[in-house]
Amino acid sequence: MADDKFKEPKAKKETSAGLIVYRQTKEGPKFLVMYHRGSYWNFPKGHIEQGEKSLEAALRETTEETGLLEKDLRVKRNFKAHERYQFKAPKGKVDKTVVLYLAETKIEEIKVSYAHDGYGWFLYRDARKLLANHKESLEVLKRAYGFISQGSRRLPFRKETLPKKERQGLQQPS
Repeated sequence: MADDKFKEPKAKKETSAGLIVYRQTKEGPKFLVMYHRGSYWNFPKGHIEQGEKSLEAALRETTEETGLLEKDLRVKRNFKAHERYQFKAPKGKVDKTVVLYLAETKIEEIKVSYAHDGYGWFLYRDARKLLANHKESLEVLKRAYGFISQGSRRLPFRKETLPKKERQGLQQPS
């Protein structure tokens, strides 16, 4: 077909994984947010390597970017969130999915890797301001804060909070 040569090339799919790390303080939970150049802040994350599970990648990337070891982190097994967005790379569009887990630490000092220019521990209200231009990150932060705030009074599982693809075939608990 003649129209095929005018179609935009399909976006490359990429998947990364990371951790939303927090620590409890007298003022409330503080979230670890990594600083990149300009006004870009985000959670520690990176590419999933061949044969690696997303949680393994999240832990590895967090260690590489922050110096926090797996033994320094208490992963909350009931929390998993996704960021989905598209961006333009030199070789074309990329559809990015980031799988994020939640982990608590008691360690305050971070060893910043070459991939970042700094970090900070921020209360929820302040972290929201830093992430305000990144809707997906902001939504994940909100979910993490809600999860932490609920503590032992967990909200009931709601399949409608999952992406449509993941909702299919799930049964609502009674």
